[in-house]
Amino acid sequence: MTATLSPAVECASVLEEGRKEALRYKWIKSEKAGRDLGQAAIDEWSRLHWWPHLRHCWFLHLQGIRYYQEFDDRDFGLLHREFTDPQDRELLRQIVERIYYHGAENLDIILWAQENHVDMERVHLILERLDINARRLRCKFALEG
Repeated sequence: MTATLSPAVECASVLEEGRKEALRYKWIKSEKAGRDLGQAAIDEWSRLHWWPHLRHCWFLHLQGIRYYQEFDDRDFGLLHREFTDPQDRELLRQIVERIYYHGAENLDIILWAQENHVDMERVHLILERLDINARRLRCKFALEG
């Protein structure tokens, strides 16, 4: 399924942007080392920066700012279409903040909600709709050559 997008919306690829960032990282690291660090630098970028990169792209997609072909069409702009109740929007904001800025996973969110006596039914509804686990993409960049 392909979304019908406004011409103002940029379409992108998480994997392609990640590959470019990894190559940029390799170049900078290699310049500092005075030699080509090759695949080791690419692997280091993947280990250190892939998950934050993926999470950032996912949130741009959820906000409807930038469409990423690797994510579900139905999720594009989700944060503005669903959770119209003001209480749900505030809870969504708190959950998104924890995921985006702190790298929280579902269990982290559930534990936070329990510690803060948040309505668990609402938390589960939001987590199920966001479906973090289904949005994970593996990073496999190799130097071409």
